[in-house]
Amino acid sequence: MSENLLNDYRYFSPVESIRKYAREIYNSVKDLPIISPHGHVDPALLSGNKPFPNPTQLFIIPDHYLYRMLYSQGIPMESLGIPAIDGSKVETDARKIWQIFADNYYLFNGTPSGAWLSYEFRIVFGIKEKLNKSNAQKFYDLLHEKINSPEFLPRTLFEKFNIEVLTTTDAASDDLAHHKIIKKSGWKGRVIPCFRPDAVTDLSNKNWKANLKLLGQSVKYEITSYKLFIKALEERRQFFKSNGATSTDHGVFSPYSHELSKKEVKEIFNRALKNRATAKDAKLFTAHMLMAMARMSTDDGLVMQLHPGAFRNHNPLIFEKFGLDKGCDIPMQTEYTFNLKELLNKYGNNPNFTLIVFTLDETTYSRELAPLAGHYPSMKLGPAWWFYDSIEGMTRYRRMVTETAGFYNTVGFNDDTRAFVSIPARHDLARRIDANYLGELVAKHSITLDEAFQIAKDLSYNLAKRAYKL
Repeated sequence: MSENLLNDYRYFSPVESIRKYAREIYNSVKDLPIISPHGHVDPALLSGNKPFPNPTQLFIIPDHYLYRMLYSQGIPMESLGIPAIDGSKVETDARKIWQIFADNYYLFNGTPSGAWLSYEFRIVFGIKEKLNKSNAQKFYDLLHEKINSPEFLPRTLFEKFNIEVLTTTDAASDDLAHHKIIKKSGWKGRVIPCFRPDAVTDLSNKNWKANLKLLGQSVKYEITSYKLFIKALEERRQFFKSNGATSTDHGVFSPYSHELSKKEVKEIFNRALKNRATAKDAKLFTAHMLMAMARMSTDDGLVMQLHPGAFRNHNPLIFEKFGLDKGCDIPMQTEYTFNLKELLNKYGNNPNFTLIVFTLDETTYSRELAPLAGHYPSMKLGPAWWFYDSIEGMTRYRRMVTETAGFYNTVGFNDDTRAFVSIPARHDLARRIDANYLGELVAKHSITLDEAFQIAKDLSYNLAKRAYKL
């Protein structure tokens, strides 16, 4: 059985001078508290504080990074126990699913998932062996025993991981019941919501009318006009703020921003109510709502996050059978300079506004996003995200944005994860990659070691805390 030994110098440069500095810089930040300002952990996990059901439910079922890779090798989603929305049968034997995962664990060599899992198994759970097909069931038993002990309850792990604040992502109509339970429980862990209105601002969503009805139920009046729609969104934002929220999140197809006239937006909204909205209507309405949300953020102070550039549900076979967020979203070419011009011209100079922009189009880092963030006071550049929060992806990000935007027009790291126990692994990897990049700058005499220590602390902790008003 191979041992899962994690080298203290992992992911650092093999060049000795860089490696030495990287280790020193990393050691100065490795124990800092975790700020997790954007992610998708279910708050029910922490409100209930119950043991995780089994290793399969903990590691595989919520993590589309994992089953995406397995599916790419021809392994059916049904065999992995991914719940089907069409009612078809899927594998329910957790041990069988785990065995498939272990049989194919080699697929994750060289990937960020492989780096995270190594940390989780070795550091979080203390298992020295590396998972493979022959030790799969022994591994399962060890994990199952641990997750059923008090030391591995969600809230205990939250504290063990040294998480200072964890932000979830919640629909505009959400009652935030789990957040209220957490707050009333007396537990000191800070878990806050984030306002995500995509379900009601995207007219192309086939469930838009149903989502609008849910929004109406949350504010206790029927939304029959655009004026009432805006009123409801403003009220919900205040409700989220009263429950600790500091940010909003907008996962749009395109960052196109454009303010419509009152007459135009009213007509589009009325057509949508009658199920007559066109694709052009939907594009214009989303562009207008980005402007409306920016205006609201200048009023209420909520930080606005913009996540464009994902062609979601690219594989209709998987989407129709298993639903949203099942690993078949694909990055796409995205333009920012023209698309964000109207929004930035109106709000980008406003000291009451913060816009954090993420991208899945790496080619825009140095050409568009770093120059935009390096000019507009209200705009900050989100970290390498989703497909790119990897060893090489985070390194490319620093190389492509730092000379133009500097370090201080970025916002540190966020883990963007649904897999709770991967949080410390993801932050540790990010801290290592940043330490290595800074170590290279020190070795080249671009910055001093003392400057590197300060920048590393800011990237690991201070920038996220400041940008997200935490």
